[in-house]
Amino acid sequence: MLEEFREDIHHCLKCGACRIAWPSGEPICPSGLKFGFDSHYALGRVEIARHVLEGSLALNAEVLDRVYTCTACGACDSLCLPAVGVGPLKIIEALKIEGVESGLIPPAIRDYLKGMLVHGNPYRQPQSERGRWSEGLELEPYQGQDYLFYVGCVGSYDDRGRRIARAWAVLLKALGISFGVLGREEGCDGHEVLRVGERGLFEKLARANIEKFQARGVKKIITFTPHALYAFEKEYPALGGVFEAEHAGRILARRSQADGFKLRPAVNADLAFEVNLAVRCVRQAKKEGRGSPDLKCGLVTYHDPCFLGRRLGEYESPRWILSDLLGLELREMENNRESALCCGGGGGNFFTDVLGGGSRSPARARVRQAMETGAETLVTACPNCARMLEDAVKAEGLEEALEVLDLAEIVLRNLALNQG
Repeated sequence: MLEEFREDIHHCLKCGACRIAWPSGEPICPSGLKFGFDSHYALGRVEIARHVLEGSLALNAEVLDRVYTCTACGACDSLCLPAVGVGPLKIIEALKIEGVESGLIPPAIRDYLKGMLVHGNPYRQPQSERGRWSEGLELEPYQGQDYLFYVGCVGSYDDRGRRIARAWAVLLKALGISFGVLGREEGCDGHEVLRVGERGLFEKLARANIEKFQARGVKKIITFTPHALYAFEKEYPALGGVFEAEHAGRILARRSQADGFKLRPAVNADLAFEVNLAVRCVRQAKKEGRGSPDLKCGLVTYHDPCFLGRRLGEYESPRWILSDLLGLELREMENNRESALCCGGGGGNFFTDVLGGGSRSPARARVRQAMETGAETLVTACPNCARMLEDAVKAEGLEEALEVLDLAEIVLRNLALNQG
């Protein structure tokens, strides 16, 4: 596998462009930020690949521990490709494939893959539980509607993810979008399996989904998870699965811009409260007799998910929703858009925690960047990011100062407020 990238491996100049974001000059590689050693930055991993390729270094557990701290955020590619013409990420992912094929992967990666192989999901939960996230929402099963609403493993099994899934389902209904769900018949998209280097299992999961989607006549997919979106857009076509997949936020923004759609109080207020994780501002506004968010609710900052931003190029739709559609004041963190700092949850780390925690973890560093803006609401558009950042807020002891909301939740909050 590494042989395919021999030219790129030898073309690395070790210039260090992969280390820091411009113009801030801050570390941008999540594992480099956490550990600080060259072997945790892209240039060090490319050097590892060179020595493995030349036979002067054998892959072993210690080496692969460092390789697997890569979160596949793509920051190194965004810095190195324009400057040097080398894409380090494909080299790093080739090392992971070599690790899987050699059987030397870290125990946490091994256990994650075993859970996926046996249970079909990283939570080791039965398939029958997969559709429980939608209980009480009266959603229609997919039967040829305009869109399949794909939820994914985090939305199906993770408590935080389930709340976000419910929020998007309610919001899509309020928008009048024609969609259906697979419920307990939905399968894992396999994205994280591929990111940790298990190509065979990924293809098995992907082909099962492709067969299922095609048998049901699925043409278009809505999802709120950028990880599944990336798999559908970038990985499935090579296996014969060509679908029009979009992030739910992009659909909301496009519909609002093109059709002049205005948010209406089209959802039941009690249901809006049910799916809204944080109702502190809503309750305070009602208590004070106000019909719109105060500055505490209206001042927000936005975290770019790596797979929605750098990997798929979607930066503006979430910002348009926050600033133009909702009328909130958006303050950018110093690292934003192409130079946004990863939350640390990519590359399978959300499930394996190979990167680990501590004060130097990227999620906690990101939360501190959010606090520097003066905003008291941190918004993102990825359930993995929401969970990582919310846990970081707790670790930093900032629960009363900063709350984390998904894009759908903050839209529903405004709907609830506007209902008085």
